[in-house]
Amino acid sequence: QDYTWEDHGYSLINRLYPDVGQLLDEKFQVVYNLTYNTIAMHCGVDTSMLRRAIWNYVHCVFGIRYDDYDYGEVNQLLERSLKVYIKTVACYPEKTTKRMYMQFWRHFKHSEKVHINLLLLEARMQAALLYAL
Repeated sequence: QDYTWEDHGYSLINRLYPDVGQLLDEKFQVVYNLTYNTIAMHCGVDTSMLRRAIWNYVHCVFGIRYDDYDYGEVNQLLERSLKVYIKTVACYPEKTTKRMYMQFWRHFKHSEKVHINLLLLEARMQAALLYAL
């Protein structure tokens, strides 16, 4: 059975430490839903699939997989250099280099790359909390 933040983690942390679940959930939702609806130079783009792929890939790196998600999307939407970057930042942040940062999504704005960092760090935190709870 899937042990998810929405179904289990949120309520358990609220029982252990009231109101913290709400604060964490709001933090996760703000980062997850953050979008300008642009990708590189394309405007009006729905980025929800990309954001979900990044979030679920980070969870996958930590051994959390969801039965109702098609992980083929991860391979379609995330190029190899981005996956290497995500895994390095999530698992070995001290090994992250500027070269790695510059290598993925070369034509994208720095704000979009920073959003990737926010997404992966919040997903990592959520994965750690799921394990701890």
